[in-house]
Amino acid sequence: MTEWFATPPGRYLLAWEQDRFDLAVADVFGFHALQLGVPELDALRANRMPQRWLALPEGDAPAIDGARVALVTDAAALPFPEASLDLVVLPHTLELSADPHQVLREVERVLVPEGRVVLTGFNPASLWGLRQARARALQRLGRGTRPYLPEAGEFIGPGRLRDWLRLLSFEIEAQHCGCYRPAVRTDKWLHRLRWMDRAGARWWPIFGAVHVTTAVKRVRGMRLLGPAWKPRRVPATAPVPLANRQRR
Repeated sequence: MTEWFATPPGRYLLAWEQDRFDLAVADVFGFHALQLGVPELDALRANRMPQRWLALPEGDAPAIDGARVALVTDAAALPFPEASLDLVVLPHTLELSADPHQVLREVERVLVPEGRVVLTGFNPASLWGLRQARARALQRLGRGTRPYLPEAGEFIGPGRLRDWLRLLSFEIEAQHCGCYRPAVRTDKWLHRLRWMDRAGARWWPIFGAVHVTTAVKRVRGMRLLGPAWKPRRVPATAPVPLANRQRR
């Protein structure tokens, strides 16, 4: 993925995703936020939480990157207690994981009730996804061809991702696609075809090359308490009936 992100389509994708993450996390409040993978993208830069971590897979050296503290961990076994994080972002994390279901279960475990998760991934139902599927089919037939997208991982479509999140009691807050330019490899053609981003968002919005999803963790039976009611004051001197009143 690192090498691909340095290519013209990779830079185009990162720029679009950076804008989407900035909008999605800017108004999410709390104390602890976590980004899982893809250090080329600062998905938490617009967020104002005091503690922000970048979790990298084993083999990547931890480092300090601005306000993010990098740590080495497995996304399927996060070193955080239950209900301890307010926000988790996953840029392409599920499709690069050997067990995406377990990664989502871990995210649900570490999120506080009403915590948010923001995910991005490649859309198999797009021009980029169709070109990737064709390249893989030719490879299986023994015809050497270079895939357009990274070979690692399995793409998860937006509909499939919605089903997974709902099974874990997440409520989908927003979901949309982007990057509608065709699967070309040069900056020249990407620039010439930039008009397709506007056309695609209007005429074929579900067929963008990448999708972004925001979901909220809901806990059944949980009720947020408002300010405590003040107890009703009892009069200090209540009237007392006179039982032995003398008759005149």
